[in-house]
This record gives sequence, C-alpha cells and structure tokens, in this order.
Amino acid sequence: MEKWECQACGYVYDPAVGDPSNGVAPGAKFEDLPDSWVCPQCGVGKELFSKVD
Repeated sequence: MEKWECQACGYVYDPAVGDPSNGVAPGAKFEDLPDSWVCPQCGVGKELFSKVD
C-alpha cells in the first residue's frame, strides 16, 4: 500500500497503521479516507499530501 506525506509538516500516513486516534482503521487506503479527514499532526487537508516514492 502507498504511503502519503503531509507537505506541511512531514507526517506520513501509512495505510498499514491507519489513523486510530481519528477513527481510521489499519488497512484504509488514503484514497478511501473521507474528504473531511485532516493531518493528525498539523490539521491540513488531504490536498496537501503527496505519495511517497
């Protein structure tokens, strides 16, 4: 699964881990996160994330 990095703070969303503190279970793809999801570290929206190569 692809990891995504926040361009504002460097947080990396790893689908294998999810974002349990915000109700996102492990295995959830970044593309499947709701549009209302924000970076758990700095609060920016999904549009400021990019794929990690």
